[in-house]
Amino acid sequence: MASEVNLAQLRALVAVADAGGFGSAAVELGVSQSAVSHAVAALERTLGAPVLHRGTPARPTPLGERILPHARTAVASATAVRTIAARHSGGLAGTVRLAAPTTVCQGLLPGLLRDWRTEHPRLTVRVFEGEDDELAVWLEAGTVDAAVLVDADPPPPGAVPLGSDSMHALLRRDHPLAGEPAVDVADLEDDDFLLSEGGCERHIREAYRRAGVRFAPRHRIRDLNTLIGMVHAGVGVSVMPALAQPMLPPDCVLVPVRPAVHRTLALSGPAGRPWSPAVSGLLDALRAAPPGGGRG
Repeated sequence: MASEVNLAQLRALVAVADAGGFGSAAVELGVSQSAVSHAVAALERTLGAPVLHRGTPARPTPLGERILPHARTAVASATAVRTIAARHSGGLAGTVRLAAPTTVCQGLLPGLLRDWRTEHPRLTVRVFEGEDDELAVWLEAGTVDAAVLVDADPPPPGAVPLGSDSMHALLRRDHPLAGEPAVDVADLEDDDFLLSEGGCERHIREAYRRAGVRFAPRHRIRDLNTLIGMVHAGVGVSVMPALAQPMLPPDCVLVPVRPAVHRTLALSGPAGRPWSPAVSGLLDALRAAPPGGGRG
């Protein structure tokens, strides 16, 4: 009798595709690398064709790409069954893969993770850091189970608002405007502007548009730490969310900009498929929390 596809094989395929290698997948699954290799090889024997290109990074073959969404669904469903059983016995359990932008990972998630660890000790939350526009894609593809979405319009049904975050000018402490209570965007025209090419660019452009000031960044930087380092070195100034505060060295400051520009944050599961019981339970607990409680 021909062998059948099993959950362990599909779990191995998903782990390797997400981690980009057999070794990293083995760490993720808590098994040996040889066990992952054997599971994928068994899947390929059953299907009669390769599902992964072995390389660095490992990546799905065309057949693997077609199978991967179904494998994710099967793995998620099995996880949901275990989570439902755990909730039936009392308390949240399982693993939630949570995606968030860099500044949210720095300024908001540490407090949430601390509270969740205390309140739900059997629940594991794994954080994936990404750009604003990547998060919804990861969420709908099943790469993550939940995400902190920025300015979702409208937010997916059931999403929990986490508040808003205002844009601030990033300046060295010796900058002439560093001691002001707020900075007009027009007053930054004489400085070389460093633009972060992450998800905040549209908010920065909005601030300049509302101020009627020409937006002409001198440098474009992808990594926020690099941008902060350049401001720290006196190369120029920038604008970023207030949640970036924990990333700053002592001689850099954030000053609110005028006109004020805000971004809204909401924690959500995917819009196009059912949420895992762990995600639903986590968001239910957030809704029940006192206003401002457990939100950094």
